[in-house]
Amino acid sequence: MKNLEITSNPEVQIVFDNYPETVKEKMIMLRELILETAKEIDAINSIDWKTKTPNQYAMYFKCTSRLVETFKTTFLTTFQFEGNRAIIFQLNENIPIKELKICIKATLTYLQVKHLPTLGI
Repeated sequence: MKNLEITSNPEVQIVFDNYPETVKEKMIMLRELILETAKEIDAINSIDWKTKTPNQYAMYFKCTSRLVETFKTTFLTTFQFEGNRAIIFQLNENIPIKELKICIKATLTYLQVKHLPTLGI
């Protein structure tokens, strides 16, 4: 997918435009990391920031998958997790890019790796 062409729904830009300045740059960085990783593999991810938790933002995964369960096993001390559905980031923390890219790749290739004990991680 090296020549991935991104067509964004105008509603996505509205959501990003409405994020407070304190989180907007972080959300844009996560989106760019997902898109960069997606150029290597087919699929998509979900990210969001919520007013009820203004000092954090998150990357969400299909909660019925083994993704977050596997990420917890592999990266327990690297990330903060929300149940079996998300990796949570604090506004004031640096994201471990290398490890997060591994999680994104496992997500984007889940159908191909779900039979592996640690999803190929």
